[in-house]
Amino acid sequence: MLIQQVCIPKKDLTTVDENCTLEKALNILEESGYRCVPILDETGKIFRGNIYKMHIYRHKSNGGDMQLPVTHLLKNATKYIYLTSSFFKIFFTIKELPYIAVLDENQNFYGILTHSKLLNILAQSWDVKEGRFVLTVASTGKRGDLSTIAKIITKHSSITSCITLDVGQDEYIRRMLFTLPAGTTEETCRTIVEHLEKKNYRVVEVEDLQQQAEMTQ
Repeated sequence: MLIQQVCIPKKDLTTVDENCTLEKALNILEESGYRCVPILDETGKIFRGNIYKMHIYRHKSNGGDMQLPVTHLLKNATKYIYLTSSFFKIFFTIKELPYIAVLDENQNFYGILTHSKLLNILAQSWDVKEGRFVLTVASTGKRGDLSTIAKIITKHSSITSCITLDVGQDEYIRRMLFTLPAGTTEETCRTIVEHLEKKNYRVVEVEDLQQQAEMTQ
């Protein structure tokens, strides 16, 4: 995953330095409209953590000193990834955060990757401009299943994208989502489903992306 292409660089961000007071930080958050912003050190290179508007308001409502530095309420100090991090590292690090800090190879703050951007990357697998049908195929996770299923599908159609999901303690351990290209016909889709099920690969769902798009218009 090329993080550099999808993250927001430091120059385009609103940040505060570690010596900024809570009062000033609250004004910055109010003016920017963000619920949190990154805290950087005095040099603007080192990521210290995040400051959240709600934490400042809570501190203020409890009679807290608003002249304290933002580091008094900093959060997420260890929540960051690198420009070279894998997709899985990103996915499991960001979790409920609005964004994750991105560091370069020198440990310097490069920018942020937002939660919404990550979801948009995942959503591309269901892009109606590129795909037509999404087949959810269940298997027991045996070695070679992915390769075998892909070979069956590619006898009739190319594959726009593929995602594998571990669904846990179920009859079928793993589900694979294959997106077929936009020009795929219903007849071709039915043929693929028939051939998969003949090989004992259960197609648990077939989603028509074009139909879904028409329903949301």
